[in-house]
Amino acid sequence: MEYEAVIGLETHVQLKTRTKMWCGCANEYGSEANTNVCPVCLGLPGSLPVPNAEALRITALSGFLLNCDIPSYAKWDRKNYFYPDNPKNYQLTQLDSPSTVTGFVEFESDGKIEKVRINRAHLEEDVGKSFHFSDYSGVDFNRAGVPLLEIVSEPDIVSGDMAYEYLNSLKSILEYGGVSDCDMEKGQVRCDVNISVRPRGQAELGEKIEIKNMNSFSGVRRAAKYEIGRQIEVLKGGGTLIQETRRWDDGAGITDSMRTKEDAHDYRYFPDPDLMPHRPSDEWLDGVRAQVVELPLARKRRLMEQYQLPEGDAEVFVGDMLLGDYFEEVANGLESPKLAANWLINNLQAKLMETGTSIRDLKFPPKAIGQLVGLTKSGEINSKIAQEVFSYMFESGKLPVEIVEARGLSQVSDSGELETFCREVIEANPGPVADFCSGKESALNFLKGQVMKASRGKANPQKVGDLLKGMITG
Repeated sequence: MEYEAVIGLETHVQLKTRTKMWCGCANEYGSEANTNVCPVCLGLPGSLPVPNAEALRITALSGFLLNCDIPSYAKWDRKNYFYPDNPKNYQLTQLDSPSTVTGFVEFESDGKIEKVRINRAHLEEDVGKSFHFSDYSGVDFNRAGVPLLEIVSEPDIVSGDMAYEYLNSLKSILEYGGVSDCDMEKGQVRCDVNISVRPRGQAELGEKIEIKNMNSFSGVRRAAKYEIGRQIEVLKGGGTLIQETRRWDDGAGITDSMRTKEDAHDYRYFPDPDLMPHRPSDEWLDGVRAQVVELPLARKRRLMEQYQLPEGDAEVFVGDMLLGDYFEEVANGLESPKLAANWLINNLQAKLMETGTSIRDLKFPPKAIGQLVGLTKSGEINSKIAQEVFSYMFESGKLPVEIVEARGLSQVSDSGELETFCREVIEANPGPVADFCSGKESALNFLKGQVMKASRGKANPQKVGDLLKGMITG
């Protein structure tokens, strides 16, 4: 019997706000433990939560970015459970009246466009973070109360690879929209993976098994592949699967059982009595909708069409939003946007990596790249000199035309001057000249190199080659 996998993802994303969801404490990573806390986020008696207006806006914006509907009514519920990182012994979340519903994400996978439906994206609060030491444990509550968007997909994903592509696309959409920085090293994106298998073609879903708190997309892909194989092996061996929560052991490459899976009634949900429902007005929603930006997939298609870029170049610029924005500034009105793209991808990226700097740190304006492209294309400087000019430009911030003029780097194209260089090289290298005359084309490259050396790299290579041939063969 053949089996197929059915996967749904619950992706938790920390929102890009200055303060926490219900209080004025800083939403800040890296502070000393338990310094960004107050009676509200610690759940002390008598404290009352106040919703963060910016978090509400970002949540609605997320809904529009994910093609969701924004209901006219949303409420807050208490999810009751007891765990050391949950100071109130309940989590404020949204059960049956979330902030956004029924959307979808489109992305590329295996050369085709895939679509994963979004069931809901609801707003809740994060909890603290547990730390385990040699002989004791501790909890840092700095993260408790940070606004968290839980994006719940429908079970439309069929493989670990597809899950990986979906998550990367979702991350790009949220980054483009300014929803979150999605820095996984800071724990800003975490994922629960729900997996079941069933006989191929069967409509009924198999027993759902959850893999909890995945903190890397590659881990999600590996865990899904392992778990799918494990479940199929159990069923083929005549065993049964139970609804449970498992954890991923990245080092061992396996999942381990943690506990049987809880159902909603286990959490004793009830509406929070301290918070009024959220009823967004049409005017407010129109203002949020106006902030929707161009999404990565649409941008890729536009870059390819507008600037005639190959798919690989467009993907680079879409994957690095800052570099993509910079390219568009450079390419605006430029006759050869592909040449500008080459400089940014092959040269600028390498220089930024080498120096540990960012686009934001560049000393030269975008037009400098356009100038460099123009000087090279016109023959004013050759490609070797262009590399030299780029290095000076990166260090000093000066424009290419200024550097070329100040350093006397203009390409030598004058026939009389080039003939002098060529004659001197021919006279000094009778052996390679004889080799070329006997049919060895590689000897001409040697002679050209000597001319370039004599001219300090400023000679026009094409003209040098033509002159050498003519002078040698008569």
